[in-house]
Amino acid sequence: KFAMVAPDVQIEDGKGTILISSEEGETEANNHRKLSDFGIRNGTRLQADDFLQDYTLLINVLHSEDLEKDVEFEVVGDTPERIGPKPSEPASKNISNGSDDGAQPSTSTGNQQ
Repeated sequence: KFAMVAPDVQIEDGKGTILISSEEGETEANNHRKLSDFGIRNGTRLQADDFLQDYTLLINVLHSEDLEKDVEFEVVGDTPERIGPKPSEPASKNISNGSDDGAQPSTSTGNQQ
């Protein structure tokens, strides 16, 4: 849902409890556990960081009885217009030959011997 590549997710509980790690295998045992197994309830805050994209989310977990059938969760609130990696900086318009020293390719038409 959040277009994260390699997220680290921890509970903001003052203990630094890590739910998901970007390090392969570090939190694999958590994959089949429920959030309630970690003490996550209505009002719990999670912090999700994706260092590869310089992207951080604060997530407030709110319990709801009003979800549609077969819907496990819903994302609501203030979200950026586009979630995902930031666009890269445009390249300088002055670079035409791989160098930014202003040198131009030779246009000489003289005889070469």
